[in-house]
Amino acid sequence: MTTAHSRTTAPPAGGAAVPRCLRTRVPGRHDPLETAVRLAGSGAFARYAVYERAGRWWFAGGTLGAVTVRANDVVTEWHGKRRVLPRTRPHPVAELGAALAAAEVPDWRGYGWVAFEAATTAAGRTAADPRRPLAHVFVPRAEVELSPDALDLWCADADVLREVLAAATARPAAPAPAPRPLDVEADDPAPYQEAVRDAVARIRDGRLEKVILSRRVPVPYALDFPATYAAGRRANTPARSFLLALPGLTAAGFSPETVAEVTPEGWVTSQPLAGTRARHPDPDDDARTRAELVTDPKEIYEHAVSVKLADTEMRALCAPGSVSVDEFMSVKERGSVRHLGSRVRGRLRADRTGWDALAALFPAVTASGIPKTAAYEVIEEHEEAPRGLYAGAVLRATADGDLDAALALRTVFTDGGRTWVRAGAGVVAASTPAREYRETCEKLASVAPYLVPAHH
Repeated sequence: MTTAHSRTTAPPAGGAAVPRCLRTRVPGRHDPLETAVRLAGSGAFARYAVYERAGRWWFAGGTLGAVTVRANDVVTEWHGKRRVLPRTRPHPVAELGAALAAAEVPDWRGYGWVAFEAATTAAGRTAADPRRPLAHVFVPRAEVELSPDALDLWCADADVLREVLAAATARPAAPAPAPRPLDVEADDPAPYQEAVRDAVARIRDGRLEKVILSRRVPVPYALDFPATYAAGRRANTPARSFLLALPGLTAAGFSPETVAEVTPEGWVTSQPLAGTRARHPDPDDDARTRAELVTDPKEIYEHAVSVKLADTEMRALCAPGSVSVDEFMSVKERGSVRHLGSRVRGRLRADRTGWDALAALFPAVTASGIPKTAAYEVIEEHEEAPRGLYAGAVLRATADGDLDAALALRTVFTDGGRTWVRAGAGVVAASTPAREYRETCEKLASVAPYLVPAHH
C-alpha cells in the first residue's frame, strides 16, 4: 500500500484553509462491482453513492457538504453550517452549479441527482410540493475509485480512511441472496393504453410531435439495494450505473444513456436513444427483432426527431461549426432491450459551463417529448404522481469542470416509504396503445427480475 499523504487547498475568499484529504492507493486484484457493493453494505456511511462510467467506478460516502435546490430556496451545508437562501436563477441546475462554484471545499467532487420536475418548474409550472428537492449534490468525506488492479482512496481524515480500507478489503460474510422477481404485468393495462390513445390524438391534432408516457409498478416488499444493484448490474449492459442512499431517496439503476457528458476542456456530448425492441435468448428471434428495429418507420422517425432536437439544443450552447452527430442510428444493447442510438457532440462557447449544458439538455428529449413544454402538460395529466428522480439524472461532477449525468431510467426507487419501478414509451403519431404498453414491459425486464428482498 502506498503511503497516505494529506494536502491543504487554497481557501475560498475570506475563509479558512480546508484540508482536502488523505490519499492512498491499494494495489491488488479487485472486482469493482463487488467492492463497491461491499462498501455500500458495510454500514460505514448513511449517505453514499456508487457511480459507474465507461469502465470506471467510484464509491462516495459521508458528507463534507451538500447543496439542495428546492422550488423557492437553496440549502447549503458545509462543515456542519447550514444556510437557506432564496432562489436567484430560473433553472435549478444553474442554481446547483452556482452554489457548488462557491463551495467551501475548493477541489470538490460531487455526487447527486436532479428531479424531472427541475425542468417543469424552470418552464413555469408550479411545484407540487415546494419542500421537495429538485436537485441535490453532496461532497463526500471519502471517495474510492475502483479498478481491477487497485483502489485509489481520498478521505477527509485518518479514521475515515481506516474504516473505508477495512470495509473495502473485508471478505463477504455470506453468499449473495437470491432475487425475488416482480410481475410487471399484474396491473390492468387499460389506463396506460388509454393515455397513449389520448396522446396520439393530440399529436395528430398538431399539438406536439412526441411524448414519453410512463407507468409505475409498486414493489410490495422492502429491498436490499446493494444486493439488488449487484444482481441487476451483472445482468445488464448499461451506459452508466448507479446506487444511491441519500436523504429521502434510495435508488439503484442501469441507465441506457447519458443526458450530458462534459469534459474540463469544454467538450459536451449527449447520447439520445429512441426506438426499442426486446432482446431474445433465441438467436433467430433476436435477429428478427433487431432487423425490425432498424427498418421500422415508427422507430426510425421517433429516433430521428429526438436527435434533431438534441442537435438544436446543442447548437444554442456550442461554438459555431463545432456540433456534429456521431454514430447516427447505431444499435445499442441495453439489458433486456436494444435501442437506436446516436451521439451529438460540440464545444461549449466560452461563456457557457457544463451546468449550462445540463440545464439546456435536461430533461433528455428521449424521456420527455417534443416540444418539451407541451409534453410536460400531457405527462402531468396522465401520470398519477410527480416523477421525481425517474427520467431525471444521476450525476458525478468535479470542481475542474468534469460533469457526467446519466438518464435515470431502468431504476428501482424508494421515496417517501414506497418502492417502485417505472418505465415509459415514446408516443408518436404512428404509435399503437398495445405496442407501447408492451414496450414498457420489455424495459422493466431490465430491473424487475433482479429485486432482492431486504430480509433474506
